[in-house]
Order: sequence, then C-alpha cells, then structure tokens
Amino acid sequence: MATTSSMFMYSLTIQPPTSVTQAILGQFAGTKEQQIVTASGSRLTIHRPDPTQGKITTILSQDVFGIIRTLAAFRLAGSNKDYIIVGSDSGRITIIEYVPAQNQFNRLHLETFGKSGVRRVIPGQYLAVDPKGRACLIASAEKNKLVYVLNRNAQAELTISSPLEAHKPQTLVFALVGLDVGYENPVFAVLEVDYTECDQDSTGQAFQEVEKLLVYYELDLGLNHVVRKWSDPVDRTANMLLQVPGGGDGPSGVLVCGLDNITYRHLNQDAFRVPIPRRRGATENPERKRCIIAGVMHKMRGAFFFLLQSEDGDLFKVTIDMIEDDNGQPTGEVKKLKIKYFDTVPIASNLCILKSGFLFVASETGNHHFYQFEKLGDDDNETEYDSDSFPADPTEAYRAVYFHPRPSENVNLVESIDSMNPQLDCKVANLTDEDAPQIYSICGSGARSSFRMLKHGLEVNDIVDSELPSVPAAVWTTKITRNDEFDAYIVLSFDNGTLVLSIGETVEEVTDTGFLSSASTLAVQQLGEDALIQVHPKGIRHIRADRRVNEWPVPQHRSIVAATTNERQVAVALSSGEIVYFEMDTDGSLAEYDEKREMSGTVTCLSLGEVPEGRVRSQFLAVGCDDSTVRILSLDPESTLENKSVQALTSAPSALSIMAMPDSTSGGSTLYLHIGLYSGVYLRTVLDEVTGELSDTRTRFLGPKPAKLFKVSVKGEPAVLALSSRSWLGYSDPQTKTFMLTPLSYVPLEWGSNFSSEQCTEGMVGIQGQNLRIFSIEKLGSNLLQQSIPLTYTPRKFVRHPEHPLFYTIESDNNTLSIETKQRLLTGETVVNGDGIELPPEEFGYARAQGHWASCIHVVDPINAKSTLQQIDLTDNEAATTIVAVSFSSQSDETFLVIGTGKDVTVSPRTSSAGFIYIYRFLEDGKELEFIHKTKTEQPPSALLAFQGRLLAGIGNELRIYDLGLKQLLRKCQAQVVPNLIVGLQTQGSRIIVSDVQESIVYVVYKYQDNRLIPFVDDVVARWTTCTTMVDYETVAGGDKFGNLWLLRCPQKVSEEADEDSSGGHLVHERQYLQGAPNRLALMCHFYPQDIPTSMQKTQLVAGGRDVLVWTGLQGTLGILVPFVSREDVDFFQTLEQHLRGEEAPLAGRDHLIYRSYYVPVKGMIDGDLCERYSLLSNDKKQMIAGELDRSVREIERKISDHHLHHTHNHKRSIAQHPADQQHAQEAAASLGGLVRTTTLHNDSNMTPETLLLKRDDAQDFRALVCKGDVLINRIRRNMFVGEVFRESDLDAAWFWDDEEDFRLSPNLRPALDELGIPHDDEDVQHVEINQNIEFKIGNLEFPPTGGRYHNAYIPAGPKSTIIAQRNFAPRRLAAPGQKIPALHRWSDVVWLAWTLTAGREDRGQLRYIVRENITTKLTRRIMEYIKRARPDTDFLPWPGRLYDAATSDEGKALLATPHGVGVAYMLGDHADALGGRRYPAVCIFTAPTREEGREEKNDYYMIWELRDATETDEMDLDRPKTCRDMV
Repeated sequence: MATTSSMFMYSLTIQPPTSVTQAILGQFAGTKEQQIVTASGSRLTIHRPDPTQGKITTILSQDVFGIIRTLAAFRLAGSNKDYIIVGSDSGRITIIEYVPAQNQFNRLHLETFGKSGVRRVIPGQYLAVDPKGRACLIASAEKNKLVYVLNRNAQAELTISSPLEAHKPQTLVFALVGLDVGYENPVFAVLEVDYTECDQDSTGQAFQEVEKLLVYYELDLGLNHVVRKWSDPVDRTANMLLQVPGGGDGPSGVLVCGLDNITYRHLNQDAFRVPIPRRRGATENPERKRCIIAGVMHKMRGAFFFLLQSEDGDLFKVTIDMIEDDNGQPTGEVKKLKIKYFDTVPIASNLCILKSGFLFVASETGNHHFYQFEKLGDDDNETEYDSDSFPADPTEAYRAVYFHPRPSENVNLVESIDSMNPQLDCKVANLTDEDAPQIYSICGSGARSSFRMLKHGLEVNDIVDSELPSVPAAVWTTKITRNDEFDAYIVLSFDNGTLVLSIGETVEEVTDTGFLSSASTLAVQQLGEDALIQVHPKGIRHIRADRRVNEWPVPQHRSIVAATTNERQVAVALSSGEIVYFEMDTDGSLAEYDEKREMSGTVTCLSLGEVPEGRVRSQFLAVGCDDSTVRILSLDPESTLENKSVQALTSAPSALSIMAMPDSTSGGSTLYLHIGLYSGVYLRTVLDEVTGELSDTRTRFLGPKPAKLFKVSVKGEPAVLALSSRSWLGYSDPQTKTFMLTPLSYVPLEWGSNFSSEQCTEGMVGIQGQNLRIFSIEKLGSNLLQQSIPLTYTPRKFVRHPEHPLFYTIESDNNTLSIETKQRLLTGETVVNGDGIELPPEEFGYARAQGHWASCIHVVDPINAKSTLQQIDLTDNEAATTIVAVSFSSQSDETFLVIGTGKDVTVSPRTSSAGFIYIYRFLEDGKELEFIHKTKTEQPPSALLAFQGRLLAGIGNELRIYDLGLKQLLRKCQAQVVPNLIVGLQTQGSRIIVSDVQESIVYVVYKYQDNRLIPFVDDVVARWTTCTTMVDYETVAGGDKFGNLWLLRCPQKVSEEADEDSSGGHLVHERQYLQGAPNRLALMCHFYPQDIPTSMQKTQLVAGGRDVLVWTGLQGTLGILVPFVSREDVDFFQTLEQHLRGEEAPLAGRDHLIYRSYYVPVKGMIDGDLCERYSLLSNDKKQMIAGELDRSVREIERKISDHHLHHTHNHKRSIAQHPADQQHAQEAAASLGGLVRTTTLHNDSNMTPETLLLKRDDAQDFRALVCKGDVLINRIRRNMFVGEVFRESDLDAAWFWDDEEDFRLSPNLRPALDELGIPHDDEDVQHVEINQNIEFKIGNLEFPPTGGRYHNAYIPAGPKSTIIAQRNFAPRRLAAPGQKIPALHRWSDVVWLAWTLTAGREDRGQLRYIVRENITTKLTRRIMEYIKRARPDTDFLPWPGRLYDAATSDEGKALLATPHGVGVAYMLGDHADALGGRRYPAVCIFTAPTREEGREEKNDYYMIWELRDATETDEMDLDRPKTCRDMV
C-alpha cells in the first residue's frame, strides 16, 4: 500500500480528550502545595487545586504522542519533590519531572524493556512503586514483571537501575500494588492466576477449580534480586488491591476487593472480611451484588481510612481497628475491619484526597467533580458493619447487608469540571446568526448525560452591573500614588462633564479630587510618585498630592482631539494637527517640549508605551491620522518628534496601543503596536525597540464598528481589550506564549479600563450603554464555552429540524428500569417505609435490571428555551436506535421525523424480537411531535436516511427504500448490500454510501427506472466503521472503532460507469472480486488520532470560510482536518514535521511516525498538534530548524499560525479571520475544492463575492476581493483548475441555441474596438442567445427548465478574436428555491462551448479579448467606483480609461474576483491548454454616458479583459500605444 498521496490534510485538535483514565496526586512542583496529574488519551496534564477558592486550574497539558497506560508518583527519601513514572505503549519506562520555572515536563530517564504497542506480554499494563520511593514494579497482563531500583547519585541526581526480572510464565495478572513495609526490603503484592493446568485440560474442570492467588514479591536490596515471598488463595472474583499503611502508621498488608466483599490480607496476619452493602429500595434488586471500581487511602496524623466506590457510585468508608497494648498504643495486629456508607458521587475512574480537605473525582463519564469534605462520617447514623459478623473464608456464604442511599452529607461539591466523555454525536450549525457557527453535541451516559452547545469565547465573571444617570463616553481607573496596591478612583467622562467615584467598601461620588468636573475628559493618569493628570479638550490639569493644581491651556481657537499618557510622559494632539509633547521633570512638574510637530492630516489617535524598567521615558510615540497612516515618532532627546517609520492602512486608525507582551519567537518580551481601524479591523505589528521600524503585521476583523483598544492586565500579564461590535481580549497563551485574540462571552462594550480593589484584585471596568460594568476573566486556558441541557438517558443520535433551531435526540439505557416499570414497583403493595422514596437519578443513577431497556425521545431547544420541550417515553421494552428527518414527496414534501427502534434487544450476541420504524409529524413549528404510525421490521433499523423524497433504511444487512403510506410505510425496493450490519448511510444524487459494522463501506447506485440498488465498489480493508461523511461525489471520510481516520475515493472511471444512463446490467453481471463488489476504493489519507471517531461532517467553521472536516471522538475530542491548497505548503509542513520528530521527541519515548501509523502507515496527513509544538522549543532548536528550512523563526511561527487561522477560521488559537484581513490570500482559499480535483471550486457562479461578503464598507469589500483575486491568479498560474469537463453534446442536451438578429453592440464600445483593431461591423459579429428553456436530465430523472439564458456576441477574428458579454442570467439565479439545475450551467462553460462552435475547434485558441458591457451588478460598480475614489489620479473617461494587471496590482485582482471577472478567471483556468498558455489577464475599465433611449442618464460601466502569456509586456495590445500611459 503506497504511503504517498495526491491529497494532503492538516490534522488539528480543537479540544483534547476530556476523559481521565489515570489520576495521581503529589507535590510535583517541589513545594508544599499538592498537584494532580491526569492522563487523558495521549495527553498528560498537571492541575493546581486552589483550596482558598475551591477551584482547579490547569497549569500544563502536553501531548506525549503515545498511549498512556499507567501513572505513578514517587519521592526519594529525604526529598520534597515527587517524580512521575509513565507506563505507555512505547515499550519503555519513563521517569519525568515537572519544572515549574519553565512550566514544562522534563524527561529524566527512558529505559527500554520490550517491543512497542499494547501487547499481552509487554510490561506497562500495571505499575506500582514502593511507598518510600526505592523501587518500582512494572508488569504486563501476562507473565512478565520487571523491578527497577530507584536511587540518587553523588550529584543528588535520580538514577534507575537495570531491570530485575520477576517473570512467571502462564500467569495472568489482575492487580498490582506496592506494600508499605517501612524501610524493610520493598514488597509488591500481585493478584495472579496460573492457567497452566487450564491450558492442558480440555474438559474445563481445571478452569472451574483454578485459584486466584495473592502473591508477594520481595526485592532484596542487598542481593539485588526479586523473590516470590508468599502466596495465598483469595476470592476468585477479586479485582483490586489497595495498600494498607505500614511501618509506624498501620499494620501493612492489602485490602482485596472482590464481588460483594472486601478482605484484609497480609503475611502472618489473620484475614478479615466485610460485605459490600447493597442499596435498599422498591426498585432495587436485593440479590444484585456490587463490586469496587475505585478507591483511595488517606493517612492522617495517627489514623487512616479508605474510601471505596461501588459500581453504583456509592462511597464506603473502610477502617481497620488494631489491637492495642497496655499503653493504648496500636500493636500492628489487626482486630477488625469495618465498613459503612459514606456518600454517593459520580462513578469514578480515580479518586484523590488532598491534604487540604478536598476530594477529586475523575468521573468515568460526564463532568469531573471537586468536593470539599464537610466531615468524615464519624458522627452520622449510618449502620457500620464489621468483620466480626462475617466469615473470613472466601468460599463461605454470609448474609447480605443493606443501606438507604441519601443526599450527600460529608462532601460538598465546589466545582464541576467540564467533560464531554463519552461524546456520541455532534452537529455544526449557526443557529444564533453569529460570525462563527456553534458546535452542538450529545454526551455523557445515564442520568448524567447532556446536550451541549459549544462556542468560541472566554468566560467572563460579571461582578457589578450598575445603571448611571446618563450615557458616559469613557471610563478610567487610577491610583493616587505609584505604590498603591488598589485603584482609588473611577473617572467617568460624559459629553458635558466628568464624574469621579471613589473605590472602597462602597462606590460613591467624590468632588474634592481636583478633577475638573465641568468638562469631558480625554485621559486620566497617575503621574510620577503621587500626582494625577486630567486631559480635557481645553487643557491639561496637573493635580499634585497637596491638591495644588497646575493647568496647561491649549492655544486660542484650538482644542485637544486626542491624548495619551504614561507615568512620566504626556502627548496631546490639537485640532490644528499639531502634536504637543510633555515630560516630567525631576521636581515632578510637566515640561513642554519647545517644538511642536505638525501632522499632514487630522490626528485620530495617539499612544505612548509604558516606561521600561530602568528608563526615564518611552522611546516612541505612535500617531494615527485620518489619511489612513500610522507614524512612529521618536521621543529621544536628540531627535524628539522625528519620524521613524510609517505604515499605510486600509482605513483611518481609530485606536493605538504600544505594549510589550510575551513573545514565543524571542522567548522574552517584544514591543508591539496594536492598531484599531474605523473599519473594524485590528492589526498587531512588531515595533523595533531600537529603530522604530514596523514589521510582521497580523490582522483580524473584529466587527463592523470602529475598533477601540485598551491596555489591561489578566493573570498578571499584559493584554489588550479590543472593542467593536463584540468584545475581544488579546493575550499571550499561558503555555505557548503565542498571541491569541478571543471574543468574550459578554455584552458589547464601548469603553474599558483596568480595575483593582480588595474585592476584585484583577478585573476590568467597562461601559455598556448607560450601564457601568465591572467584570473579571478567570480562565485563559479554555476558549470553548459550554452550555449544557440535561437529558434523561444516554443519548445515541440526534437530528436538527430542517427549518427551526430545534434538535431531536434519541436516548436509551440497557439494563435500566423504564419509567412505567419503576412507577409500578414504587406504588406496589409490598413497598415498606423508606423503600418507596425515589432519589434524584442525576446523583444516584437509575435502578438496574437485567434485560430491561429505558428509552425516550426529546425535543431540545438550545437557543430560546435552553431546555427540553417534550419527552416521549418508549414502552414495551423498546430502545431507540436511529433517527432522521425525511421530506416525503408523496406527502407534498412535508417533513416527518422518523425513528427506528428495537424490541428486547440484546447487545451481544446481537438479537432482538422485533424492530419498528416510528413516524412523527412536527407540530407548533417543531416544538411538539405527533405520532402517526409505526411499521414492524424483522430487525431494529440501524441506519435511516432521507433519499429522493423517500426513506432509505438499513435493516440488518439489507438496504431498503420506503415510502409513506396511510397506515404504515410501503416497501419499494430492497437489496442485500453488506455482509454484516448496516450502521451508516450517506448519499449524493443516486449514489448511496453504506457503512458496514466491520467491513468498511460500499458504494451503491440506485437505478430509478429499474428500481434496483446495485453495489459497485467496496474497500479492500475490513474497517469497523463508526462514522462517515461524503467529502465530494467520489470521496468519503470516516473513522473506525480502533481510532483511525481515513479518506477513500472511488476511481473516476468506475464512478462514471455507475452513473451511466442504463439499467445497471453491466454492474450486476460484472465479475465480483473476492465475494465483494467488482471494484475497489483507493485509500487517499490515513491517520491515527487515538480517539474513536463518533461523528464527522464537512462544514464551514465561519460564514464564507473554507470547508473543513470536523470530527468528534468518544473521549470528548474535537478535531478538524484542513485540506492543503498548494504543494508548497505540503512540502514546508512535511519538512517541519520531520525536524520536530527529531528535535521534540515524544515525552514517553514513542516514535511519532509509528504512533500515527498504529494500524496503517500514515498517509496524506500532517500532524498539526506536533507542528504547533514548534513554539515551545528552545531558541537554539528553533533557530536550527529555521536554518534548515531557510526561513526565520518568526516566518515559521507565522506560517503555522496563518495556516491554522486562515484555513480553520475557528476556535482553538484565535478568532475567525475575516477575508478582508488575510495576509496570504493564496492560503485563504475558497472551498474544499482545493483538496480534490473533482469538486466544488469549479464553480464561478457559486463564487460570486455577494455570497461571501459581510456587511462592510467598500474598502473592506475591496480588500476581500483582492484576497480572492490573488487565490484565482495563483490557481491559474499553477494549473490547479479542473480542465475541460463538458462536450458540445452536453450543450445540446440542456440548452437551446438561438441566433439573434435584434441585438446591437453598445455605441460606447465601438471606439474601444476600433483602437484595439477588432472588427465590429454587423457581418463580423455573431449574436447568439442560449436558453435553458428545455427539460434536462440528471441521471434518469427529467427536470423542468430553469429559464437561464446567456446572450453574447462572438467575433472570430484571428489574433483579435473577441467575446462580448451582453445579457447573462445564470440558471442558479433564476431557478426556484430547491429546483434542480443542469450540470452545465456556468457562464464560463456554456460560453466556451458556444465559442468553440462559432470559431471552430482549431481557431478557438486565438481568443484574445473578453468584453463586459453595460455592467449593472451593484458590487462590480461599487468596486469600480471605489478604485476611482481611492486613486484621485484615476479618472474614468471614455476609452482608453485605466488598465490594471490582474497578476501584479490589487485593483486588477479585485476586479478579477467580481462577478464580471470571476467567469473570465475560470475560462482561463479551465481552458489554458486550448488558449496556448495565456494565463495572465489584464483589464481595462472605463465609463461612458448612457446613449440608449428609454434609460435614465447615468454612466455605463465597461470592462475589457485581455488574455496574455508570460512573455507579453505590461501594455494592452493597442494600435495607439499612448493609451498605455496609465498602466499600473
């Protein structure tokens, strides 16, 4: 199988897995503070619990690019720092430490012991450490155990020995723990089963008699070897061991947890056993036994206890009483074992008890919980059971004990940590009409399941929302002296005055501050040590500490229009355009610089940076003017106010801010100039601290309102608050230090400032209308906001209403009592007091019952009601399996909800008594469902899909087509198309993609005339498919249950044969290949992300953005696959990936390439998660890689960032970038068509900019079209178009040809044609109108005409051949909503075929000019007018007008992307070979007054496109060369 591909994707994780498989506790930072380290998939994360606030904060998360199997913490004797041992699939044992100074994990040791991968006999499945940190034992599931001695050398560095073997063949390991034996030889306890005799006994008798043993392995430190010290039989159901404290803290030994019992065992000690209490209640089965699934031991001063959790989530407190001596001191000999009910928490994979009195519950499903202990359960009324009443022999019977569960009393939930595990299905949709769509997901299990809406943004904690007497214009906060810890005043500026509020226990107005209250304020600053300044339109007010006020008045007839300040400098701009600069003297007074700098235009904004530490002034002043420029002026005493650099902008700047921020490129701090424009665009550019030069500009579109910028502080780091139609925060990522710009989940603000008080040490104050708001931002690590709606049972699938913002979920739980059964039991006569109480299932779960199903349907409104609107419970032990919304043609295209169910379903082996398909009608705009009827099937439907106005159903291995009847569904067609079970369906046209549960996918074609379903191509690999989506007509992306992602493509020839207008007999009778379909799919891409994909869809993550593939994983992963547009990008990222594999080797020792190729060699994929680790490398490694790539470090980081942002437009690193602000237009390509040669980019009618542009001004539209034109030019140059795909016969099949005699050329056009030497007499011009007024076919189906028409004039004149576009109306524009259009419908395709027929196939390549006359489209006219306004020297005159080269000028690129240029681009791109390689269009634009009668007087707009090759000059081919003088 070839590992190279013609298709490449960029794989990026938006949200890593949220399930926690391992959790350990320790002092990993070397301080007294404890941290929690968790493993989620391949990601290792360290969390810091905050006992004061009761919260958990993520410090660091790192992908180890390997499967983390086990974790353990250990500490060397005498040390204060814990280390981490990682057991993974690398075949190596890894010891790492957390380095808080660098906030990273550092690998100390990597020792190889076996092959890579998760294997039965390779250690890594179990890991245990000696409590004193002297040794660790790592074991496999069978046979092999290795012991490593841990020590330190003379330099106090951690050392690890060679492994000591403790192997025992034909032995299975079930559990492993290190014994607490003080400082005696380390001992490890293992649960083992020797299956030697079972292997040799064919009768099975030996298996019935086999014993499970508790075995002690002792490491003799003196002799340096491991011995099997002791073994003893234990309960056959034992599954878990817990360490009992030893030495001076307890008796040592282990707790052995089995089914329904817990036993204390130790060498030379008696055994003690207690039962696991069972729940008592009317709905509980009294005979159901429980087992322990998680446990934790906690030591206190002089005592210890265990918290053990059963499979219901109930916590039991287990204690051990020891025999005491005459002095009341414990002897170390166990007296009894005691157990009692403690509380109920969610079912956990791990429990951690912190010394600060908190309990961390790493939930198996749903959110993780952080509890605080209220008490330890010593003084409650719960019954305590001890071992005195129960036999210690595991074979002896005993009476069961019971308890009544109750609400929590001992622990109190203080924080719930979002987790989407398991994630079952996902949809991407923009239901709130925002600039980016939302992600809707169903996740969780049982009563803790939920429907979630995710959107991009930072969570904001709203503190104060207070209404003001009138609408303020601005707000500031200020301290009184430099050394103050908190702000003292809030200063509000109104149109006619200023209000000052004091900050204390209450906020109240003060009047004795020295501020001028009768004028509005432009700036407020704490100056020097203890002074304040107020800048107002008529002057500067300097307020001293003793309340003396110095006033600087502005010159007569002038006012201050802009101001900026820092702690030592002030600069103001006057209405006359002058800049006045002040500096603070040594005596604390403000000194004015003698000379003023006069600017060429009106100053709109100013900015001074903060004074660097050890300096007396900021070196630069940034000045923004209304001429759309920003100038950097020097403030050096020797060159004050001299110009250092200038940057031209697309519109006038509205705000500036010079700030030093952490920078991943330099590894330190970099000075940036942040720029906000009146067009709503934000720019960030590097400001050289020495020369003042501006470089490396990045842009973002914030919104249609002017952008305002404010310096703020978040988490002790500088940040920029950017305000437009939305509020944004620009900050440095806490881990990578890369700059991020993320919207706030908050109301739009008009002004903002820092805020600090005793109650809120780090917050912000803002203005929203007439309200004053104080808020803070707590979390920077997560920029995905989640809103949750609780569901009843485990959700399986969901579907969206086709018109309204509603969703419909199907939910079902196995071995769970249904509502009707539960109510019957609760109201039965046998219920006694206390048993009839129903506890909240979201806390205690549902009552379990073997063979029962609980299932329901929900109507969910996530936008308005934010809750479920209707619940329909299924009865008769039915469980919902699949759901779809279908529009039935036989019912006047009314849409119905169709749900498949199974009755008495057994999951394994797969059996059921019947299946049903339910039909529901939508009522009340979809808010209610009305049952219509149900149809019985032999098996439960496992996949449903709307198909050509009917229902497509996968039932078992049969594919069926149903129509809707009055009393039931009517079966129309069926075929057996897969060998096992259909689990997924996708369709386009008459093609159906069928997913088999274990045999990959099959392409099926439906032949309408013969009513036949025919499979014609399948896969060569047996993939256990979990999800699929169609990328295009021939390509399918999917995932399987082993955690792989793949893209498969049908061969072009096979695809065309399947779509031929025939009965499909050749497909039916074609020779099968290995009992399958006659043809095979080709593998295009393959990747191993390590999470099981549960959903995948092709979508856009921002309006008008590129198509990407969004996939979700079972463990809560959200990922995207982004197609590459150019081979240059592929080569760059492949090389970068190769270098990173060597320089940033995975932490756990797994080979990255082999890891991503777990089952199949990785193909056609770039690992974006690895590429993004480039910013975390040391500067030396960055420079080395940059040198190898022949680029600078900043260029590489920009390339990674640009590819990430421009292609995804999404949630992970920054905001969705607006097309108007993309710096590299080629990489902002238009659709997934760049990915595949057969799809959507060949669509000049779909690419009209009106469909992509948002509501912006002409300048923004112009920039957007420049980017789009740049994409088109690059695609033309690189021959990336589809090529000729239509023939003359296609034109005859769908279009009617009419030679028109009534049309005439515009009189204004004739002078241009004369100068160009183009003949235009009536006999030279052939007017042709081609109408789409005949019926056409798609497949075997006929469709009505659309009414589209193209009228053009054709002049075949040798080297001067010309097409003149006159009246053109595309079918897509004239077709009714939902009406089909013919495949041949685009202007460029239809006109090219007409030109071929007119000029002849041999002469068609001489086409030189394409003329667009009488342009009326608003967008094209606006862009032409904008070019005229933006270029004062551009004067549209009657011919020759103005000439632009589309390959080199922005004007030409913008015109190429207009509706009147994009068709030219596609004609060039698709037919470049026929045109002799002419790939370089130039356009001449001009206007002329209207001359036609009956039309109002105005200018007509014209374009003449000239098609050039690379050797031609920058002059249009004119008879009079003087008309080229205006060429750009």
